[in-house]
Amino acid sequence: MLTFLKSLAFLILVPGLVVIYAPVRIALASEAAPALPWLRWAAWPFWLAGAAGIVWCVWDFTFAGRGTPLPLDPPRELVVRGLYRYARNPMYTSAVLILGGHVVWFQAPWLLFYTAGVGLAFAGFVVWYEEPHLRRTFGEAYERYCRSVPRWLPRLRPPAS
Repeated sequence: MLTFLKSLAFLILVPGLVVIYAPVRIALASEAAPALPWLRWAAWPFWLAGAAGIVWCVWDFTFAGRGTPLPLDPPRELVVRGLYRYARNPMYTSAVLILGGHVVWFQAPWLLFYTAGVGLAFAGFVVWYEEPHLRRTFGEAYERYCRSVPRWLPRLRPPAS
């Protein structure tokens, strides 16, 4: 139960701040009206897919990995099920999808820069911290996983088991 509560706190705080609060504040501060208001409907698929992806990933970290997305309390098991069968970083990809939805909805140029910056920060964190940590923690199992599953863009079919 405590692991679930920590995962829930992560879900509210981290994606809540990075993916909802900050970009909405940026968009509202720009005070620019959308140039193409009829295009706003196109934001919904980004938001829905991204939100579903984040919730699914947090669920798998909590219940399959027996940990949380927080680096201070990471999963104890290597999570290779669910969306992690298709891409190694679906939580980050899902967050960028939500940010892409904000770009479409608000059509604020600064949000495009924010989204690119967040994407670059995610990439740096993955390459320089997360992957080396996972290699040390899970060894050959993680190496095999890296060889069979792409880092960012999902494969259409999961690897053969």
